[in-house]
Amino acid sequence: MHVLLTGGTGFIGRALCLHLLHHGHALSVLSRDPARARTQVPAGVRVLASLDEARDVEAVVNLAGEPLMAGRWNAVRKDGFRRSRLDTTQALIAWMARQSVRPRVLVSGSAIGYYGPRDDEALDESAAPGDDFAARLCRDWETEAMQAEGLDVRTCRLRTGIVLAADGGALAKMLPPFRLGAGGPMGDGRQWMSWIHRDDLVRMIAWLLDHDHAGGAYNGTAPVPVTNRDFARTLGKALHRPAVLPTPAFALKAGLGEMAQVLLTGQRVLPAHALAEGFTFGCPTLESALQDLLHR
Repeated sequence: MHVLLTGGTGFIGRALCLHLLHHGHALSVLSRDPARARTQVPAGVRVLASLDEARDVEAVVNLAGEPLMAGRWNAVRKDGFRRSRLDTTQALIAWMARQSVRPRVLVSGSAIGYYGPRDDEALDESAAPGDDFAARLCRDWETEAMQAEGLDVRTCRLRTGIVLAADGGALAKMLPPFRLGAGGPMGDGRQWMSWIHRDDLVRMIAWLLDHDHAGGAYNGTAPVPVTNRDFARTLGKALHRPAVLPTPAFALKAGLGEMAQVLLTGQRVLPAHALAEGFTFGCPTLESALQDLLHR
């Protein structure tokens, strides 16, 4: 299968490239900086500067988007979050509409921020969207992706949780203080963390590409979410370090502003759709994920 990928140089995209190549797929990565992208993707990946260069594409994976957790939010950065997601998705849909032979499937990124802050409520894919900035962003992003359905392209919207890997993302940022024994919960620690091992997320994306009956929304989260306090305790145990020093809510709000609310609220999200259709997780529990990531 020839797969066109946006966001291929990112934390998830690089791992997905390796997985797809290993399983014999042809792969093209769209990038605004092709020269830089060629230094970041594996050998064998074709790097495109424009969608006009894409030929004979059978599947599209859309992971493009500026990371929300890279710094304090302001009006300019919020506009960048929206443009990087919506503009890219709109461009993909317009490109698909021009093709005489269209891709069979689109897997388009989203996030569990779609649900907004929901306390202890268990959320599957049927839950209504929230109404904060992140929720509206995800809702609008998905609305653009769903335009592919009108082009007879099978469309899957993947609402990704906190992706765990030792070489990047949230876990890599947590490891230094936790290894020093200075880690602990954020705020009161009661907020839910819906996480997923990066390998399981990559496998889920590939499964959605191959699973001809897949369509609609899928929660890209492990089946056993945990509270932030339990996450800290489990990570400390895996590292054989104490994990009792909390980061006060006021400190997070002072340092991160509006973005702190994402860390202090969270969602309890369940991958009901994928489980119902037979997807199996390699690391369904946090203990198994950390054991694999920290001691493989």
